[in-house]
Amino acid sequence: MKRVFVAAALTFAAFQPAAAQNWVPWHQPSIYDRGGYAAPQRSEEPPQNSPNPFAGEGRRRGPGPKLLDGGGRPSVSPVSPEKVAFAGNYAPGTIVIDSSGRRLYLVQSRSTALRYPISVGREGFSWTGRERISRVADWPDWHPPKEMRERDRSLPEKMTGGVRNPLGAKALYLGNSLYRIHGTNSAQSIGRANSSGCFRMMNGHVVDLSRRVGVGTQVVVLKGLPSRVARTSRDDD
Repeated sequence: MKRVFVAAALTFAAFQPAAAQNWVPWHQPSIYDRGGYAAPQRSEEPPQNSPNPFAGEGRRRGPGPKLLDGGGRPSVSPVSPEKVAFAGNYAPGTIVIDSSGRRLYLVQSRSTALRYPISVGREGFSWTGRERISRVADWPDWHPPKEMRERDRSLPEKMTGGVRNPLGAKALYLGNSLYRIHGTNSAQSIGRANSSGCFRMMNGHVVDLSRRVGVGTQVVVLKGLPSRVARTSRDDD
C-alpha cells in the first residue's frame, strides 16, 4: 500500500507547473501525524487552552466528519524578527530558507536580512528549489486530501481555520506546489525537522512576514547556506 501511495505522490508532483525542484513524496499535516497536532508524545501538540477534539480518542474506525471546527480566530500581533548580517547575492525582498539551519531569511539589502526561526520537512519530506508566493490566506481552512483520508478515516473532509487548525494564523502558498509557509502555536516544534515539507513559523512571526511580502515574492529553498553566507549571517548567534 505504501508503494502505491508513494508512486502516486511522485506522479502527481511531476505534473506540477512549478520551478524545477527536488521533490519528494508529500502529504498534508495530519492531526494524528508526527508533524501535526496529535497527542503530547508526538512532535507537535495542540495549542494550550485549545484542546484537540480528537485527543485521547485514538484513530476512529468509521469515517471522519465532513466538517470540523478549527476553533476561534483571535487577533495575532506581529512579532518582529532580528536583523542580521547576510552576505548572500539575493535581491532585496527575496525569502531564503536555510533548511539545515532551520532559519528563514527575508533579504533587506546586499548585506542584511531579517531572520526567523522555523521548522522544516523531516527526513524524507525535505525539498529544495525556487517558488513564488501565489496566495496569502488568513486562518486558512485545511482540506486533507482524499489519499490521506483513505489512510486515516478519522480525518475530516474540511477543517475550518482557527487555533486548532495545523495551518495557523496565516499561510503563504508557494506557487502551484503543495507547500506553504504557515503559522503554528506550537513553540516547541520550531527549530525542528518535523513537518511534511511545509515551513512553520510562530503565528506572530508569520503575521509579521506576511506584512513585508506578498504575491510574487520569490522564495529560495536551500539545503544549507553557502559557507560565506552562513559564516556572516550567524556571527551574532
